Amino acid sequence: MSYKPRSEFLNVMQQRGFVADCTDYQGLDDALMSGTRAAYIGFDATAKSLHVGSLIQIMMLRWFQKTGHQPITLMGGGTTKVGDPSFRADERPLLGPEQIDENIAGIRKVFAAYIDYDSGAANAAMMLNNAEWLDGLNYLDFLRDIGRHFSINRMLSFESVKSRLDREQSLSFLEFNYMILQAYDFMELHRRYGCVLQMGGSDQWGNIVNGIDLTRRVIDGEVYGLTSPLLTTSDGKKMGKTAGGAVWLNGDMLSPYEFWQFWRNTTDADVGRFLKLYTELPVDECDRLGALQGAEINAAKALLATEITTLLHGAAAAKAAADTAREVFEKGGVGDDLPTLTLTRDELGDGISIVQLIVKSGLAGSGKEAKRLISENGARLDDAPLTDAGLMIDAGALSSPIKLSAGKKRHALVQLG
Repeated sequence: MSYKPRSEFLNVMQQRGFVADCTDYQGLDDALMSGTRAAYIGFDATAKSLHVGSLIQIMMLRWFQKTGHQPITLMGGGTTKVGDPSFRADERPLLGPEQIDENIAGIRKVFAAYIDYDSGAANAAMMLNNAEWLDGLNYLDFLRDIGRHFSINRMLSFESVKSRLDREQSLSFLEFNYMILQAYDFMELHRRYGCVLQMGGSDQWGNIVNGIDLTRRVIDGEVYGLTSPLLTTSDGKKMGKTAGGAVWLNGDMLSPYEFWQFWRNTTDADVGRFLKLYTELPVDECDRLGALQGAEINAAKALLATEITTLLHGAAAAKAAADTAREVFEKGGVGDDLPTLTLTRDELGDGISIVQLIVKSGLAGSGKEAKRLISENGARLDDAPLTDAGLMIDAGALSSPIKLSAGKKRHALVQLG
C-alpha cells in the first residue's frame, strides 16, 4: 500500500498489516475523514461458531469502531441458504432455517467480546441479518431489476469462480447466484444505513466489486471495498486448522485453555505479525517482541496467547489458562484448566482402549493417528511414555483423573463421571 492515508482507521490498517487491496484508497480516506461512517463484513452461518480464520475480520471491525466509525456485522441468514462458492472445490451442504438460526445464535456470542453494540454512542455497532431483505424477494422482479446489471462474462472472470471451473469442478446455478445476492446486500446496506464500505478477506474481492458496481448503477451510491490478506502461518498452513480440528472462537466448542495453547504454539517467525493483527499492543512493541530469540521469544508467545485470549474470553480466563500452562509445563502438574473428557459408566463399560481415549479427548483426529502417536513415542499417560497401543483403561484406572499428552504441548484430562 503506497498511499499515505490521513484517516486513523486506514493508518491502523496499514501499519498493522491488515490491507491486501482497496478499490479506491483516496476516495475511502476522504469519506472516513468527513465524519462517522458505517462499514460491514458479512458472516455466513455455516456452523455454530466462527473459527480463528475469521478473527482478522473481527479485529478490522473492532478497529473501525475504535477509530470512531460504526461497524455492522451482517449475519447471512439469507445467503447461507445458497452458500459462498469462493475458492471451494465443492458445493456447501444446504442448511435449513432452524439450523441457520441456531448457528447465528452461537456466532452472536463472539462479537460482543470485540464490538460495542449496546452503548448510546453514535457509532454503536449494529448486527443485522440479510434474511430481512433477501427472504422477501420476488424472483422475477429481482431478475429484471438486479440481474440485468450483471455480466456473465465478467462473473466468470473472477478468480474465485475461474479457479473452480479451471479444475473442471461443478459450479451450480444456485452458487452462481451467491455473488449477486452479496452485491445486493451491499446496495441495501448503503440504501438503508448509509454503509460506505465492505470489508472481507481477499477471496471476497470479486463479490465486493460486484456490490460496488451494483450500488453505483442502481442508486448512484459511492461505496468502497477493502480486503485483508488470506493468512497462512510461516510454514504455509491455513489459519484456523490444527491436527485436532478447527480452532473455534466459542468457549463451549473450544476451551479458553486450548485457545490460549493454540496461540502459545505460534512459530517464532509469526509472533510479530500476529501481535500486530490480533492484539492492541503498540506496533513498535509488536516489532520488538517479534524480533526476540531463544527463551525470550517463548515469553513473547505466552504474552501473545494471553492478550488474544483476554480479548475473546476475558482476563480471568486468560490468566487461568496461562497459570495452567505454567503448572503443566514448568512444574509437571495437572493444571486446573486443562480440557477434560468425562466418561459415563455406560461409555466405559468393561474398559476402553487408550487409542479411543486419545481420539475422544481431541488429542488425535483418528485411531490411526493415535496409534502413530504412540508408535512414535509422542504419547504420554500421567507424564510417563505410552508404548502399548492395546492398553485398556477400566474403572479402577479412572478412580482418579488421568492425564493424556500428545507431544510436549497438548494435554487433556480423562475422568469418570
